Amino acid sequence: MADAASQVLLGSGLTILSQPLMYVKVLIQVGYEPLPPTIGRNIFGRQVCQLPGLFCYAQHIASIDGKRGLFTGLTPRLCSGVLGTVVHGKVLQHYQECDKVEELGPGNVQKEVSCSFDRVIKETTREMMARSAATLITHPFHVITLRSMVQFIGRESKYCGLCDSIVTIYREEGILGFFAGLIPRLLGDIISLWLCNSLAYLVNTYALDSGVSTMNEMKSYSQAVTGFFASMLTYPFVLVSNLMAVNNCGLAGGSPPYSPIYTSWLDCWCLLQKEFFSVFSFLLLLQKTSPSKQQHPQYESEHAGVPFLPQGLRIQPGAQEELTLKCL
Repeated sequence: MADAASQVLLGSGLTILSQPLMYVKVLIQVGYEPLPPTIGRNIFGRQVCQLPGLFCYAQHIASIDGKRGLFTGLTPRLCSGVLGTVVHGKVLQHYQECDKVEELGPGNVQKEVSCSFDRVIKETTREMMARSAATLITHPFHVITLRSMVQFIGRESKYCGLCDSIVTIYREEGILGFFAGLIPRLLGDIISLWLCNSLAYLVNTYALDSGVSTMNEMKSYSQAVTGFFASMLTYPFVLVSNLMAVNNCGLAGGSPPYSPIYTSWLDCWCLLQKEFFSVFSFLLLLQKTSPSKQQHPQYESEHAGVPFLPQGLRIQPGAQEELTLKCL
């Protein structure tokens, strides 16, 4: 009980500290970039176009809503974190109790210790079930958190209170509205977990010398490194999940020009893939339009002359030619 309470307190503290950066990250993911790009230098000393850093965006938000505004969406995020920690711990505790029952069962013969790879599969499967259960139960709070953040773009007040947000989502979208973006989020968590544990097992088994005195420390480092790479590889799932959670929900941040209206998360995935390549064609060939405009004709009539680029790579109207000349 004490361990669970300490985990909840620690997780809540980290959530509060990271809330401003989480807020900025979500706004950038949906394409909100109010500050113009600047000219800087990369590690090789060459002039490049750079977007302002996270702290610059945080200062911009604070200048409009004050420092308190940086913690928008904190309440549902705290609820999600606390509930997720409890559910995750309960599922793992259930598996541990099942193991004890099997060991103490009548006529039970002590089994030999299985190989390390089988143990990794067993532990990863249980962790996957625990995380999936926690994600499934806490996803409605995750959706409310994202929408309360994204409404900063259009200065709406549709998702201000926790109870009011629940009523609004249920009235407009029904039960399914609470689980918008759930599938890519679950897939991302599962793939990331299996990649992380599998890579860590391979590194610890075949790459590290078992005779090293600091073996446990090296294994912990390898776990952290593999977790970082696994998170990088599965980031597209996180992006798609967040975009689907706010898509077509009545907020400016979930509607054009910040985001097209996606029919499903697969449609969002495919369009982001095409936009990923279109931004490179823009930088290399200096094109003024991207293929996404042709797939979404509403941009032609509603935003004529405004270049549409992928989320996180938007350029303000009228600044494209000037920015291109500066980068050359």
